[in-house]
Amino acid sequence: MDKPILQVALDLLELRRAVEIAGEALSGGADWIEVGTPLIKSEGMNAIREIKKTYGVRTLADMKTIDTGNVEVEMAAKSGADIIMILALSDDSTILEAIRAARKYGAEIMADLINVPDPVKRAKELEELGVDYLNVHVGIDQQMVGKDPLDILSEVVENVSIPVAAAGGLDAEKAAGCIAMGASIVIVGSNIVKSRNVTESARKVRKEIDRAWREGRKVEIKRKSLEEEIRSILMTVSTPNISDAMHRARAMRDIYPIVRGKKIVGKAITVSTFDGDWAKTVEAIDVAGKGEVIVVKCSGDTAAVWGELATRSCMNKGIEGVIIDGAVRDVDDIRELGYPIFAKREVPNAGEPKGFGEINVKIVCGGVEVNPGDWIVADDNGVMVIPRERAYEIARRALEVKKHEERIRGEIEDKGRTLAEIVELYKWEKVQ
Repeated sequence: MDKPILQVALDLLELRRAVEIAGEALSGGADWIEVGTPLIKSEGMNAIREIKKTYGVRTLADMKTIDTGNVEVEMAAKSGADIIMILALSDDSTILEAIRAARKYGAEIMADLINVPDPVKRAKELEELGVDYLNVHVGIDQQMVGKDPLDILSEVVENVSIPVAAAGGLDAEKAAGCIAMGASIVIVGSNIVKSRNVTESARKVRKEIDRAWREGRKVEIKRKSLEEEIRSILMTVSTPNISDAMHRARAMRDIYPIVRGKKIVGKAITVSTFDGDWAKTVEAIDVAGKGEVIVVKCSGDTAAVWGELATRSCMNKGIEGVIIDGAVRDVDDIRELGYPIFAKREVPNAGEPKGFGEINVKIVCGGVEVNPGDWIVADDNGVMVIPRERAYEIARRALEVKKHEERIRGEIEDKGRTLAEIVELYKWEKVQ
């Protein structure tokens, strides 16, 4: 196999930023630049023209063509694209028309296997039709729910003789794994273009794929359990990141940190109780396990259902933290202990352990529904609830939000730009 190709995907909206980032990626060792579908939809064929004119590098246009193969390939090729990406799901007639147009204008065709039910079968068919490259691609939304190009890559590579690319959430380690499995091209997007230091991130990927190519060995990728990965990601993102990932979802209302500067991440043990009745809240300590979060809904907030002694019990068991839609007391002691508790109100008086209420039932805490096993993330910005069935997806989406913000932060701090300049705010304001 020839030296592996690093293709960097510009899945951005702003052309000026895309051109700048492309240059940084090329400085880090990128070989090909992909003008991503979002950029093409935002800026049209001019995005392809500008990349080609500025750098003269081998340029791929991710058209995601599924119809009018001749027309779309022609306009991309005339704009400077050397390779045009079409969808493998397209009808064979569209594929053939795209290939004919590419040959006419001196371009090549890469077929994207995204969402193809039987990728190996379709890969063989596409090779016979005459495409130049195949792309084993797990899309962004698919990545968010845990799909990985590594799962099918080797089988595709073994069944075709044309070069195969791999794409879908690749970092340096996974990119190296793809090369070790026989991929000729790795396509890396957000892990390079959303980095604060694009050149260094590209250089890291370049180094790892070259090493995998030279050593010709299988790269073992250590995979965490789903729960470990969810927790690991959620520890790195903020509640604002999570809110953005959940389409501006709101935090619990009127729930505040007793101890500032603390973060809670864990699965919920829920408690429903009455104002001042602290029996079930204390019993929940025995139910909860290490790393879990006790979430309490009280019927009122005139008497405390939590205090210092309960806090010490939680610390002994390794419980991650406590969220109380109600009252807490002994806050001076709790602050001295530094234990993360979020509550609605601070009072000096406790109630009585009457034993009413339930543990591990659906509750509404701070105006947000919480079910047993939902993920809770709390920091000084507030308390967010992530439904357990969407936890991995939301964690991954929040991580993408964080990456995007880190890149913008770098442009503000290092290049002296304003936020409005970077995101081209006035261009994108909603038309009235």
